[in-house]
Amino acid sequence: MKEGKIGTVADTGQEQKTTMQSIGCGGTGGDLTAVDTKAGKIVRIRPINYLDTYTEEELAPSMWKIQVGDEVFTPGYKSAPNYFALAYKNRVYSKNRVRYPLKRADWEPGGDPATMNSANRGKSKFVRISWDEALDIMESEIKRIIEKYGPYSVLTIGEDGHRESKNLHAGGGMHSTLMSKLGGYTREVRTPDSVEGWYWGAKHFWGSGCNKGLGLPAPPQTGYNPWHVLRDISENSELIAFAAGDWELTQNYASQMWSRLLKFWEKVGKEFVIIDPFCNYTAVCHDSMKWIPILPNTDSALDFAVMYVWITEGLYNKDYVDTHSVGFDKVRAYVLGEDEEGIAKTPAWASERCGVPEWTIKAYARNRAKKITASVHFSSGAVKGPYSHEPGRTHAYLLGMQGFGGPGVQQAFMNASLIGKETIGRSTSAPFSSLNQCRMFYPSEQKIPRTLIAEALKNGSAQWWGSPAIVYVETSEQFQMNSYPTTKETYAAALGTVSPELARSQGKSLEDLQAALDTKLENMPKFSKIHMLWSEKPCNMNCWDGGFNYQDVIRTDEVEFFVTNHQWLENDSLFADLVLPVTTCIEDNDSMGGSMVVSIRHDTLTPPGCDRVGESKSDFEIACEIGERFGVRDQIDMDMTQDEWIRYGFEQSRLGEEISWDEYNERGFYLPKQDPDQDQLLPGLRGFYEDPENWPLDTPSGKLEFWSEALAENFPDDKERQPMATWVVGGSEKDGWSHDETLWGERCHDYPLLLVANPARFRVHVQGDDIKWFREIDTVKVKGKDGYSYEPIWMNPADAAARGIEAGDIVKTYNDRGTILTAACISERIIPGAAMIHKGSRVDPIAPHLDRGGAANLICPNNQVSKHCKGFAVSGYLVEAAKVEDAEMNQWKQDYPEAFARDYDPAIGINYSSWVVE
Repeated sequence: MKEGKIGTVADTGQEQKTTMQSIGCGGTGGDLTAVDTKAGKIVRIRPINYLDTYTEEELAPSMWKIQVGDEVFTPGYKSAPNYFALAYKNRVYSKNRVRYPLKRADWEPGGDPATMNSANRGKSKFVRISWDEALDIMESEIKRIIEKYGPYSVLTIGEDGHRESKNLHAGGGMHSTLMSKLGGYTREVRTPDSVEGWYWGAKHFWGSGCNKGLGLPAPPQTGYNPWHVLRDISENSELIAFAAGDWELTQNYASQMWSRLLKFWEKVGKEFVIIDPFCNYTAVCHDSMKWIPILPNTDSALDFAVMYVWITEGLYNKDYVDTHSVGFDKVRAYVLGEDEEGIAKTPAWASERCGVPEWTIKAYARNRAKKITASVHFSSGAVKGPYSHEPGRTHAYLLGMQGFGGPGVQQAFMNASLIGKETIGRSTSAPFSSLNQCRMFYPSEQKIPRTLIAEALKNGSAQWWGSPAIVYVETSEQFQMNSYPTTKETYAAALGTVSPELARSQGKSLEDLQAALDTKLENMPKFSKIHMLWSEKPCNMNCWDGGFNYQDVIRTDEVEFFVTNHQWLENDSLFADLVLPVTTCIEDNDSMGGSMVVSIRHDTLTPPGCDRVGESKSDFEIACEIGERFGVRDQIDMDMTQDEWIRYGFEQSRLGEEISWDEYNERGFYLPKQDPDQDQLLPGLRGFYEDPENWPLDTPSGKLEFWSEALAENFPDDKERQPMATWVVGGSEKDGWSHDETLWGERCHDYPLLLVANPARFRVHVQGDDIKWFREIDTVKVKGKDGYSYEPIWMNPADAAARGIEAGDIVKTYNDRGTILTAACISERIIPGAAMIHKGSRVDPIAPHLDRGGAANLICPNNQVSKHCKGFAVSGYLVEAAKVEDAEMNQWKQDYPEAFARDYDPAIGINYSSWVVE
């Protein structure tokens, strides 16, 4: 790659410099921030005022507007960055930053078990090495492993999600891009985290959904884009039901726009109900919220009781159900107890299971039936638990019974968060320009779902149905068997078959297509087991399921080399053999937009906002430098400088239709103009509501399917996910169940609390656990009597008293999968019988299956959603909690002295010095 800007802003003077940055916690950017620096160091990060760059007249065509009565809602002229972004100075200069390449002190390359010391991963410390040595190791190990096992023995971890917002410099697939030039790789497929219940359940009710596969509703006729959903809710909805949604918490992904929108909804008289085991942050931040406490993972029981009231009292939209759906008669019979089971799902029946009083269920059902109701979702609750496809479907059923797609009857979610529609906007979620060279969502001949990595490595094989990629997959793909290692049969199934339609679309003959397919089958690559892990998103153990199991398989000799690229020394990187230091987004020369959960979408030049910390490089640069060792660098950077890439991205976009490159370069950011014809786009599923024949869904029938013939045909004996939603309790493995995680089975006798593990308000998944400004908040961390700041476990006073636990006590939270240490936060905000730990706290390993950091995903179920659904189940599972007595803590200190001797900073917790030998 030719020379270009790398990442320095320092000069000899002390003049303040300001750059625009788009800091978000996923791949889609955030509301704009101004980063002020002096001498190359960040001074502050703050919101920006668009009027500092543009006039009101210039901005007017870009401003969307919602008007309800006399109240008007606009994005305003001041950005609303997420509080995570405003505190990002803490992240850039964290004591936990990886400043230089690190090698595990007792590991040597070469694959010899005697010098790998695999069992010490997550225990032994690191030493600093040079970039030359690090690149030598990368080159020699990749060559050795490919020569010995083949390229498919390299697993590339980190396909999108749970990372910084970057564009050219993005991680989450640069290693895959490099490996694709070296013969191939095994793809770690990102599973539908945050939307599990919709993906595995509701897709069989309303079709593929947003991004053609996410499982959240969007019409095929708009390219699977849910336009104008929030506007329609604002204008027409009367009641907003938060089902698996805590907007004040999860908006931190990109901005604080949802806080503004909620205040607007309150002004115009919306009614709200929040159904959640925890009185969440949306509930406590807004006085108008009605909280209905519910036991974790019992939402489907409540929903069935609501249906019972609606059916018996004639309160649902019968005409709509008759014309827009199929299979309702079977659901009706099940709810009324007129089927073989013979149990009516009355409010009394539901109350015994979900903990909601019978009269509350009736009142909620009748009130909801009288109101035009919208459902709100975002990344929490029962849609992420065992058998989440059941509440995913029952939540959808309720919308169907109220005339889904009609005025105000919508579902709001992240990909439907856009207000307005720009002339050059092509979707509700995509950026305006893209430089990204990562191989994300690309098919690969060998793959493993992210949730099955531990099982596949442990057993040397795995089988599952569906990819299960989070987007760009047909619903029917869930019925396709896959295997690791790839077999001839699964390879052939992945290649597919030829058809006249395919021949026409490619302009080729059937004979030519078949010949090409036969050639591929005859020359099937050599697929081998995995022996190298390379992660650009090292948080699998506390972002996905069964974290302790993941740690176990990393500690085996089957994994000969584990390398991570990361900015901070935390989580999976503690178990690595080699850690490569990565820049933060503020240190890169890039361009970045903001496309989801932002107040107004933008495209922005984001030059380096500060000098680079240590010797860090971006994932893009790392791939280029390793690629140079293999003679393939020019296939990655295309022999362009970073500035040339940024210019190229602009020229390939539609931005040039509205602003010249010179003006864009001078102003630094651009807010595209609103489309004057956007009102022609129908909101959400309005087209289907008004004309189901000409706006069919992509379900087999083209209608809402209360009963799925596809599930009945493909999985006729699946008692966990039947053709229609049912109340599923589960049971023992010997009886054919995937889960026993309720208060009605056997495991509850030993582990009687249901743990809620929602994302945290002051973290985004694992990002930001070291931000000291946040850790000073007494509900973010609880300081134990030993001086360690523990992750809180929220307990109801009755449950705490029954265990002799008082506020501030160190508490061991455990089940048969392991033990994590927490500290008690006693509150009526959590329903009795449940406890709550925010997911995403950093791991701090004491010993195998014993962790001090309070990372809840370490002890969540290992066996996914259900038999045919290999997504994760990370909330609503059984645990017990007990006060840690002094004798037990002293015994741990005696047994594992190295773990308790690590450097500890009270302000940020464990850090770089805890793990590196200087």
